[in-house]
Amino acid sequence: MTKRHQEIASAVPLDLDVLPRLGGFRLRGMEMTRLETFIDAAFAFAISMLVIAAQQIPDNIQTLLAAFKNVPTFVCSIAVLGIFWRGHWLWSRRYGLEDGASILISWAMIVTILIFIYPLKAIFGAMWYFLSSGQVGQRLSLHTTESQARTIFAIYALGLIAISAEILLLNFHAWQLREPLRLNERETLVTRGELSGWSIPVSVGIVSLVFALTLPAEQIQWSGWVYFSMIILVPLHDFFHKRGLKAGH
Repeated sequence: MTKRHQEIASAVPLDLDVLPRLGGFRLRGMEMTRLETFIDAAFAFAISMLVIAAQQIPDNIQTLLAAFKNVPTFVCSIAVLGIFWRGHWLWSRRYGLEDGASILISWAMIVTILIFIYPLKAIFGAMWYFLSSGQVGQRLSLHTTESQARTIFAIYALGLIAISAEILLLNFHAWQLREPLRLNERETLVTRGELSGWSIPVSVGIVSLVFALTLPAEQIQWSGWVYFSMIILVPLHDFFHKRGLKAGH
């Protein structure tokens, strides 16, 4: 065991079975670390950017009603941010890591989230505008060119790929440290399931990026619609993963 592994192992309780569990996984990180606190603050700041970026506080009925058109965009954006926040929260609770690699990847995630927030809002606004025939949401622009449309879809795809890959890397880092963390068989399988699970948005993001850069202008919207494939892919992955956990015990 290397010196780094020895340091990590020394922070793990001797009797892991006394730890609280979540889904059978012993939680090594129940106490919030400074890293997790900073991540939470970054997500909170990103949410505040979603709220205040569009306009000032409405001061008349017309402005208030116009502001409500952005509610579906706000809700969808919050849902996406919530998925990423939970991914980091779950990783932090399960492994309790705060070593150099974990800090570096988490800081990269903070930077990516704060860059990703604006294309996230733009894409959802355009989606709701299209679905509602202009009743809700917000179109990108009357004068958006083909190259600009490709760029916004590509930036969104790159952001999704990056954040998903960062959470995947955190779980891969934990898997590499499975010996000093003393992961049992079930916990190792769960960690591998996280790796395959977070590979889904990475893969879909890559497909979206390819679509954004290669599809004809009249079909560019498929770069956005492809994300809905995760509605099927993620539950399908969860089903087979849970079946594999049951078979292993």
